Amino acid sequence: MFVTSAYAQTAPAATDPHAAPAGEVHTETGAAHGGEHGGGVFPPFDSTHFASQLLWLVITFGLFYLLMKKVIVPRVGGILEHRHDRIAQDLDEAARLKAEADAAVETYEKELAAARSKGHQIAETAREAAKTKAAADRAAIEAELSEKLAAAETRIGEIKAQAFAEVGQIAEETASAIVDQLIGAKASGEDIKAAVAAAKTGA
Repeated sequence: MFVTSAYAQTAPAATDPHAAPAGEVHTETGAAHGGEHGGGVFPPFDSTHFASQLLWLVITFGLFYLLMKKVIVPRVGGILEHRHDRIAQDLDEAARLKAEADAAVETYEKELAAARSKGHQIAETAREAAKTKAAADRAAIEAELSEKLAAAETRIGEIKAQAFAEVGQIAEETASAIVDQLIGAKASGEDIKAAVAAAKTGA
């Protein structure tokens, strides 16, 4: 910022031989403003300021480096390490769950195979039991039929014997009646029985 001098406003040329001509102003630095003001160099590109600019650049870079080393890099490294640990934990948990799932599937398959084997054994046992029961029932029925057949044969034999006995008696009675009709006299029981027996033997 430039400050104008109070003497640069109306000072006449006669009183001060070193005074600037009318229309010119002086600053505190003694630099004249006129046609040379528009041709000055931009300060950042002025070679006289390079040393200070390099100094401040080094200081700024050093501060930025320290900030990166002490604050940003450890914080970013901590975040990355935390994420790495979290990912590792997630992977371990996923591996554990997969191992548990595989174990559960293997156990299920074993139990299913055991259940199928037991089912086959039960079916085979039931089939054998049914065969054994059927054989026993058939044997019992055959034994019962045999007993009934034997009883029927015995009954038939008794009936035949009874019938034969009754036939002999009927024959004797018939023969006695015939003899009475033919000769007009009754024959003795012994003669009639002998005649009936002789007829049976001849038959």
